[in-house]
Formats: sequence, C-alpha cells, structure tokens
Amino acid sequence: MRRNRIVIQNRMRSMNGKFGLDSGGLEWQYAATVWAAVDWAKGMRTLNTGAIDAYGVVLVRMNWNRFITMRSRIVYDGKIYQILPETFHADKQANTIQFNAQAIISETN
Repeated sequence: MRRNRIVIQNRMRSMNGKFGLDSGGLEWQYAATVWAAVDWAKGMRTLNTGAIDAYGVVLVRMNWNRFITMRSRIVYDGKIYQILPETFHADKQANTIQFNAQAIISETN
C-alpha cells in the first residue's frame, strides 16, 4: 500500500572544484512528489550487530514513473536519502520501482 509521500530530487548540475569533478558540490532540483511505501530495510546487513550504516536504510516501493533514476535522491519524513544504485529495480511492465536508500548524515543544502 502506497501511503507515504516522498519528494524526488534529481541532479541539476555539478560544480568542479580544485579537487576535480563534482568536488565543488552538486545542485539538486525538485522532480516530483509521489506516493510510495517506505519501510525499514530488513536483511543480513541490518542484522549485523554494530553495523552503523544499516540503521538509516529504508526500502522504498512505488509505481513506475519517469522522474526517478538510480542517481536521484528522495526526501521522506524531513530526511534526505540517497538511492543505493545496486538495489534499484524498475519494471515498467509490472508498474513497479523498488530500491533501498540510505540517509545522508551531513547535508549542507
């Protein structure tokens, strides 16, 4: 059941800094607001004791749309999440998109 509202953000442009490509930062642009099902990710990574990075991971399921890619970010419940690209699965025929996303701790935007 899609009961949560999420905001999709896409990369608008990157700024090159003195340390190379993207080192000057990235700009993100609003793409869409959609309904989704957001749950805490459960699995081996989450079960590993002391795995600090596993606690900020959510599992997101939504209907297929053209706005989101594996390089997008989502905003849910006031937090910004980065999609874990290896978990992104979009199936237009089945009308589903599913992925894991990890909370971004130090976001300056």
